[in-house]
Formats: sequence, C-alpha cells, structure tokens
Amino acid sequence: MNRSNIDTWSRWQSAWIPWLFAWTLWWVLVVVTSLALWQLHSAALQSQGREMRLLSLALTDELDRGLRGAEEGLQALGLELGQRRLPSSGGDTVQALQTRVALMPLVTTLWLLGNGRGLIAGSETTLPPDLQSFLPPLASMAVGATALSKPFTRDGDSTPQVALAFRVGAAGAHPGGWIIAAMPANNLLGAFGVALPASDARMAIFRGDGVRLAEVNVGGLSADEASMVDQHRVGTRRFSDGSDNLVAAHRVSRYGLDVVLSRELGAVLEGWRGALKLAVGALALLLVTMLVAVYIVTRSERQRLAAQHALQVQLARSSRLEALGALAGGVSHDFNNVLAGIVGYGEMAQDAAVPGSDQDRHLGRVLRAAERGKALIDRILSFSRGGARASTVFELEPIVEEVLTLLTASLRPGVVLERVLGTPGARLRGDATQIFEAVMNLCTNAMQAMPDGGMLSVQLERQQVSTPRVLSHSPLAPGHYLALSVADEGVGITPDVMEHLFEPFFSARSQQGGTGLGLAVVFGVVTEFGGAIDVDSQPGHGARFTLYLPECTDALPDSAAVLTAVPEGAGQRLLVVDDEPALLALTQELLTGLGYEAVCFADVRDALHAATASPGRFAAVVTDELMPGLSGTELATALRAQAQHMPVVLVSGYGGALLARRASDAGVSRVLMKPLQRGELARTLAELLH
Repeated sequence: MNRSNIDTWSRWQSAWIPWLFAWTLWWVLVVVTSLALWQLHSAALQSQGREMRLLSLALTDELDRGLRGAEEGLQALGLELGQRRLPSSGGDTVQALQTRVALMPLVTTLWLLGNGRGLIAGSETTLPPDLQSFLPPLASMAVGATALSKPFTRDGDSTPQVALAFRVGAAGAHPGGWIIAAMPANNLLGAFGVALPASDARMAIFRGDGVRLAEVNVGGLSADEASMVDQHRVGTRRFSDGSDNLVAAHRVSRYGLDVVLSRELGAVLEGWRGALKLAVGALALLLVTMLVAVYIVTRSERQRLAAQHALQVQLARSSRLEALGALAGGVSHDFNNVLAGIVGYGEMAQDAAVPGSDQDRHLGRVLRAAERGKALIDRILSFSRGGARASTVFELEPIVEEVLTLLTASLRPGVVLERVLGTPGARLRGDATQIFEAVMNLCTNAMQAMPDGGMLSVQLERQQVSTPRVLSHSPLAPGHYLALSVADEGVGITPDVMEHLFEPFFSARSQQGGTGLGLAVVFGVVTEFGGAIDVDSQPGHGARFTLYLPECTDALPDSAAVLTAVPEGAGQRLLVVDDEPALLALTQELLTGLGYEAVCFADVRDALHAATASPGRFAAVVTDELMPGLSGTELATALRAQAQHMPVVLVSGYGGALLARRASDAGVSRVLMKPLQRGELARTLAELLH
C-alpha cells in the first residue's frame, strides 16, 4: 500500500470511526430496549387475556345454569300437562301459568301452543313472539328439545325479550305442542350485565346463526367478527368500527350460544404505552447527546477533509478543462479547415450566380449553414477558454423556421410536421445558435420517439405569466414569455425516466445509440436564457416539451452598419503560407479575385527563404498558425528581423488569450479566425495596405 493510500485510510478512520462507534452503540441500545418493550407488551396481553378468558368462562357457566333452570321449569310444566294436573284450557289454565311464572326467576311470561302451533293459553294477554324466529325451527323440534327466538319487544314495553320454546309430546288427552317462556334478554348476562370488569369492556351473547341476543357496551362487534376467534381461546381482532380489540369467546354447546367478551387494545396496553413513550424519549435524548458529542469531536477533521477534497476536485476539474481545451483546439483547427473550403468556394460561386436565382438562394443556405458551423466551433473554443458566449438580440421565429426547413428534408416515413408559429417579430437576447440547437434537439428527440410515425407539432406563442408557477422541472417567475412547444405522438415518458430526463449522459434509448446529451443541452440553454421548461407526458400518450423564454423588447442590431462593398486590391503581391494544399489553392483564388497577386508556399521554410531573400518583394504575409516545422507566429518573429514593417495576417482555427499573446509578441498585425470569409479578409488587407 503506497503512502497516498495509507493517508487516505488514516483520514477515513479518524473521520468516521467515532460516528460508527456511536451509531453501533445506539443501535445496540435500541435493540435491547425493543426486546424489553416487546416482552412487556406480550406480558400485558397474556395477563389480560387470562383474566378475560376466566371471566368469559364464568359468564358462560352462569348462562348455561340459568337456561337449564328455565328448561327444567318448562319440563316440569309439560309433565303436569301430561298428568292432567295442569288444566289445558280455560281460566284455570291462565291462573296456573301465572303461578308458574312467579316460581321461575328468569321467566316473565308463559304461553301454551297446541300441536298445530295455535295459542291455547298464556299468563298474559300478549301474543307470543314470531314463531318463525326460533332456532331451530319449531316444526323440526323433537320432543324434549329447546329453541331460542330472536330478541323481540312487546306492546308497551321496550325491554328486549328472548323466548325459550320446549317441545311437549302427546300424553293422554293432551295432544302435545310447545311451551314458550319469555325472559328479558339482558337477564341472560346475570350479574355481569350490571358489574362490568372494566368501563371499556364489551359483552355479547350470540345465537348460532349470528343473531345477537344480549349485549353490554357493544359497538362494532358482530357475530362474524366474534366467530374469527377460536372457541376457548383469546385473540386480537379489528372490529368494523375500526378499533383493535382483545377478544375472548366460549360456547354454550347445549343451546348453540356464543359468549364473547372484548376490550380495546388501547385500554389494555395503556400502561405499556407509557413505558414505550418513556423509552423512546430516553433513546432520542441519548441519540442527540451522542451526535452532538461526536460532531464536536470530528468537526475539525471533517473541515480539513472537506477542504482537501475541494482542492482535489478543483485540480481534477482544471486538468479536465485543460485536456478539453487542447482537444477543442485540435478539433476546431481541422474542422475550420473544412469550413474554409465551403465558405470560400461558396462565396465565389454565389458571386458567379444570377442574383435571385435558385442557385443564388441555395448557395445562401450553404453559407448560412457554414456560418452556423463556425458559430459552433466558436462555442467550443469559448467553452474551452471559459469565456462568455455571444449575446445579441435576434428574432426567434426565423430560427425555428430554419430548423423546421432542415428537418422537412429528413422526416422519416409516416411523420407529419405541423407548425403553428404566431409570433412575428418576437425577439430574444442571447446566442441564436443555442436556440437553434435546443429546437433541433427537441425535434430530433420527438422523431426518435415515433418509430412508426405520427404527428410532430411545433408551436410558438406569447404568454403572460401573472403569478409564479411550478412546472415539471423548474419554477416559472411572472413575466412575458415566448412559449415554444414541441409535441409528439410517441411512446411517452415513464415516471422513473422523467426523474432523470435532463441529466447529462442519461438516455432511455442508449441501445439505439442515444448519448444522453440532447436534452441536457436543452435544459442548459433554457437555464442560460433565464427561462423554464415543462414536460407533460404519460406512457403511451406522447410527450410535450414547452420552453418558456423571456421575451426581449430591445431593438434588433442596426443592419445598416454592415459593409456591403468589398474593397479590392491594386495588384499587390502577397506571400501566402499554409500546409493544406486545398486551402492554399482556395486562398490564392480568393486573393486573385480581390485584385491581389498571391505567391503560395506549402512549406513554411521555403516561404521564409523567399521572404528573406527579397524583403521588398511582398506587400504582406497571410499565414496559417499550426504548421509542421515552424508555426505562423514563429514565422512572423523571423520575418521581423528582415522586414520589420511588413504586415502579417495570422489565420487560425483556435483563438484565445494564449494565441493573442503569442501573436502580439511576434509582431502579428491581425489575427483572423477560420474559416476565412472573403469580405473580412478584403477589409483587413485594405486597412493594412492603405
């Protein structure tokens, strides 16, 4: 392990070991406390569960004994009917039934029904409950069997009643039938109906079909929820009223009844919740104390590491920018050599074309495209130098029209281009080339999203924003904007892609060759113009990108200041040096057309020998900068010793402060950027030679 790695490891240890120790200790305490709280939670539930199970068992036993007592009374009454000791009709029967009611604690009313279920007599004049409400049904009862009815009320009495039916067989002159006894429903709960174990406790008795016969404090409890608890067991359930409850249930098998007792978990665990709050508060206080202590200990170390890291990042960024600058210089030099031929021959061809002809118009488009390429190279060079980009006032609609005109010729089959441009004269301030790139990238992205064709819509309109808005990817301040939207009918954008849409090098079409730079450039352009961007898309329903660009009210640059006349020479002899034969031939033809005599050299040493051999032979020197053997600035330095006043025009594809300083030190008269334009070259020579 080298020294650098050892230092890095030591810094990491000193910065992070205290934090790791503190976090480890705190999490150990959290785990131990959680286990203790869980044990307390389980113990509270188990203790209350045992208590409730015993209570529900006692209630079940009391209910069974009460119903058995009533059933034995009905059996004795049936025996008396069979032995004719009890009249089966008439006033004596009513009197006898009233006497029996007085002897049965739970019963309030007795009725005798015949074998056809017709009323024979009753201890009161009220009618018995609905005979269809019994379970099991009366008709299916065997002799000696019992059945319970649904709760019912009688006229003049709102107290819920429950009826117990007993099947009597035929004996002697008695044809058989049923004896029905009515009793208050809540009397089934016995003493538990008035003495609850807790104020939040709920008790209920259910019939086998889920009908509730008696209840105390029952809210959301239903028979279906009660049935979820296994018989003779305790469990937790959530009732229909949304409350979580601890439930205990037992069954009275003889009568098919379920006795259910429940308590809300919040009340059961009230003591445990207090312990939980205390533990959480203690852990939180401990955590804050530990974090403050560790922060104080490690703050100075973190500051030192942060400063060191910032310095390393700055050095790395500087190295990358330096490498990019060198790369930009080489690329721009080669690319400007290509553009030089396009611009030079294009200008000469346009001069030879008939003004207003198709050829003249087409060549104009070629030259504008070349100028756009020159502007792109200038932007690369500006980036590599860290300089500011050009900022001028320009009209937006012609830029958009130029993009759409270029796209029309390359539309894939099935793509239909719709344009709605309604802002003639609308202006922006900034770099027009950037807007051209942004619109081109958006349109290209939209076409790639429609592999099977569709509508590509480009719209431009003015919008006034009176209140701040929050768009999909940036806020929008109030103001006057030019809203440029590009919409497609493609596959749309998924939410996860939307999150990373404008990140550099992120591409949803990387397998199709996407670089992830197009939309990042768009976002950068919009930000540099002080605007905002909004994206509206759903998967499978296309996408719409809307750029909000602040409208500029300044006037356009005065075009009258542009020189239309191109000054010509008077036959002066010029020394031309360039290692590219094609550019050498182009420059010679340009200068000849401007009225100069061009003597061309592809070898810089031959050119130096010719100039020093006869210093007065040449009126000026036009030389490239990057050449094998000697550079243009080195040639100018050598010429100064022999011809101090000879003008030297240096041509380069890569400018910048470094080149300007070298050219000034070498005595260069002017520096021109590639590709050379005839008008710029003619005016420069005219200024230097006259």
